[in-house]
Amino acid sequence: MANEDVQKTLAELSRDLQESKARLEEAQRVAHVGHWEWDLETNVVIWSDETYRIFGLSPQERPMDLATVRAMVHPEDRESLYRGVDEDLLAGVRPDAEFRIVRPNGEVRTVYSVTPKRWSSVPGDAKRDASGRPHKLFGTVQDITERKRAEEALKQSQFYLSEGQRLAHMGSWASNDLGIRWSDDLGIYWSDEVYKIHGLDPQNGAPNLKQYLATIHPDDRASMAETIRVMHEQRCGCDVTKRIVRPDGEVRYIRCVGVPVFEGGVFKAFHGTTMDVTEHELLTQELRRERAYLTEAQSLTHTGSWACNLLTREIFHSSDENARLYGFDPSQSAIPFDRFYNAILAEDELALRARLENAIREGADYDVEFRIRRADGAIRFLRGIGHHNPSQEIGEYVGITMDITERKRAEEEREKLRQLEADLAHINRVNMMGELAAALAHEIRQPIAASITSANACLRWLARDPPDLERARAAAARIEQDGNRAADVINHLRSFYKKGTPPEREIVDLNDIIREMTALLRKEAVRHSIKIYSELREDMPNVLADHVQLQQVFMNLMLNAIEAMKDAGGKLTISSRLTPEGQLVVSISDTGVGLPTENTERIFDAFHTTKPQGTGMGLAITRSIVEAHGGRLWATANQEAGATFHFTLAAKAEADA
Repeated sequence: MANEDVQKTLAELSRDLQESKARLEEAQRVAHVGHWEWDLETNVVIWSDETYRIFGLSPQERPMDLATVRAMVHPEDRESLYRGVDEDLLAGVRPDAEFRIVRPNGEVRTVYSVTPKRWSSVPGDAKRDASGRPHKLFGTVQDITERKRAEEALKQSQFYLSEGQRLAHMGSWASNDLGIRWSDDLGIYWSDEVYKIHGLDPQNGAPNLKQYLATIHPDDRASMAETIRVMHEQRCGCDVTKRIVRPDGEVRYIRCVGVPVFEGGVFKAFHGTTMDVTEHELLTQELRRERAYLTEAQSLTHTGSWACNLLTREIFHSSDENARLYGFDPSQSAIPFDRFYNAILAEDELALRARLENAIREGADYDVEFRIRRADGAIRFLRGIGHHNPSQEIGEYVGITMDITERKRAEEEREKLRQLEADLAHINRVNMMGELAAALAHEIRQPIAASITSANACLRWLARDPPDLERARAAAARIEQDGNRAADVINHLRSFYKKGTPPEREIVDLNDIIREMTALLRKEAVRHSIKIYSELREDMPNVLADHVQLQQVFMNLMLNAIEAMKDAGGKLTISSRLTPEGQLVVSISDTGVGLPTENTERIFDAFHTTKPQGTGMGLAITRSIVEAHGGRLWATANQEAGATFHFTLAAKAEADA
């Protein structure tokens, strides 16, 4: 019976042992933790089944010894691992180690081996050699590959986050609460970049509320304190831009964004970001200033800017001044394209549409003028300039619109003035002819009337029977006398008009007359893009002449020069010189169409003209006036372009002689 009880007890113990071993193996398998035993004298190594699996082997696949285990350690970790174990054993320290292994299939894994305080696997077995080195070691080994990878991934993520914050000048922060007393600790976490932004040392830790507010610019401090108070009381977020003053005195613009975090409706913390937006803020301020300058400039010059697609009629940009030009209120919502376009007068819309369609079709720029009618009925002249970038969509234009109403009205006034000046010049010319005709009629009326009377008497004397020839002869003589008298009058007036010296002549400065006429005709020249140059000799002697008639000479010749260049612009040059013979020579040169190729002298003939509305009397009268003053007028062709008209006048001393 005793033997049977012993056998039964042994069987139960064996069964319990097997069950315990099985549970241990299962626990190791589940936890990925194996155990090992190393006999330091024989270098025999005993592994649990899970240890085999960790090393990539089947449980109990092969017997283990130190050499086999050493061969499975990663070559780069092998020497340091066993040198460290030896050093720990000599120092009496448990040899814990983290190292890599290479499984038979080439896979690299990271394991962590721990030796417990009881080195021997047998309780109470603490035999050591003379140096104090134990004979056996027992420990565990755990596969920590996934944990290491997770740690590496976390480190990499933290590095990327830190580097990203550094590059973006944006740090992160978190706080369990925001205190409202000056001495309150904010309980806050700051990333390294937040410390850098504020110019603070992370070693000193995050500041309390008073210290934090001390970093805020004095002008922004009160508003920031109020923001913190509202966040604390209402558990709400914030998005504020403020200035801080770094310890070195540098002022920076900081944008702080914070949001409350709730779990199950319960407030947990504040999370947020801090970003250095100094450069952005300074650029924004500069942009605002430039925009204000541009807006003011547009207002002063009545010029608006815009960007739109003329095909889709979509407006991308329209400045305030652009709206005001059309009489719209800029503060209203976006003004549609059709509202701008419908303001154009119907008389101008057809031609304008054709110009725009042609520009869109050719992808070209355009420059147009048109009229609009504002809501108050006012008519305004506008000029639109559009630029198309080839890289843009078809129909996309950027441009400007200018109010040219005042310019148009000024042009109309200048045109009226020019017409008046032209009419005045024409009237002066006609008046000269009228005065000549009136003088001629007045002077010859009496001799003609006397001739008629004498002719009637002659007829009566001849009608007698017999005819009274003596008296008829006397009447005929009177007719001849009166006819000669009329002829003398005509010759006298012709001499006065062409070569005579009328009594109203006076001493005049020719250069002064040239300056007067240049000033009078300069606007007309500018209107046709013509520049007037004077090359006058300052020591020119005075002349004895009719001041008004010389003005008429210069007006005729200068107007003719302007007329010859009005289509293409050019250069009008007036020069004066003195010949060795003492005569004054004046030249008026242009760069216009030039002289006729044949019969150049015909241009001085009366009623010969090359102008559609010319009378043909201008040059004829001009030559007559010059010749009446004892001078000569002629024309020459320029070498490059245009013609030059020359005339001479006698100096005062020569005229007196």
